[in-house]
Amino acid sequence: MLAARKLSILRGDKQVLIDIDLGLQPGQVLGVLGPNGAGKSTLLGALCGELSPAAGEVTLDGRPLPDWRGKERARRLAVLPQSSSLSFGFAVGDVVMMGRMPHDTGRERDAQIVREALQAADAEHLAERSYLELSGGERQRVHLARVLAQLWPGGAEQTLLLDEPTSMLDPLHQHTTLQAVRRFAEQGAAVMVILHDLNLAARYCDRLLLLDEGRTHAVGLPAEVLRAEPLQAVFGLEVLVQQHPERGHPLIVAR
Repeated sequence: MLAARKLSILRGDKQVLIDIDLGLQPGQVLGVLGPNGAGKSTLLGALCGELSPAAGEVTLDGRPLPDWRGKERARRLAVLPQSSSLSFGFAVGDVVMMGRMPHDTGRERDAQIVREALQAADAEHLAERSYLELSGGERQRVHLARVLAQLWPGGAEQTLLLDEPTSMLDPLHQHTTLQAVRRFAEQGAAVMVILHDLNLAARYCDRLLLLDEGRTHAVGLPAEVLRAEPLQAVFGLEVLVQQHPERGHPLIVAR
């Protein structure tokens, strides 16, 4: 399990994360919400080892994250940052194949995994295209397939961190992307996903973390976090919270 204990991060003299306690559970999707500047991407950077804590620690299966090295760590932890880019005209299938670099499963098995990951990301039809010919949303789906391939097919020892994976996608692909993430968690992996859309978070996440100015404002089930009072306190937005007529999860409507 990937966990943070009393995690604080400094940028210059400013504390941008303060005393965060968090554990990502196998088989669950944790959604991270908060306004711009709340510390969401900083949290992801700390959890993947990109940022060093000013206080506290991040552990993977009880071992400090810096103790995990190279391929061993890459087989357990995959990260999709807010923006990913390539400047070379690789074929899409080759881009996704990069996710298999930490593994020694053989070309035939790797090729099968690449096909399955592309299919999960609704990008199988792009496999032979040049990456540079793709739209922004298509590129985003290709990079999702790449990180899925890195951990495929998912399991209780693996963790996937995603920073706004739906930001450039049309409504259909916002849902297909989060459905793929949801299915990946159902294979046993622990998933953390940063989102801005409250209704997508309510639909696809098992638990939610609401950040405000680097601190935990609320954490719990969607019905516990997505209430009018904390949403107004954090976002400054007056909302009505109703129940989805079919699925029963919270449905957020701006007033």
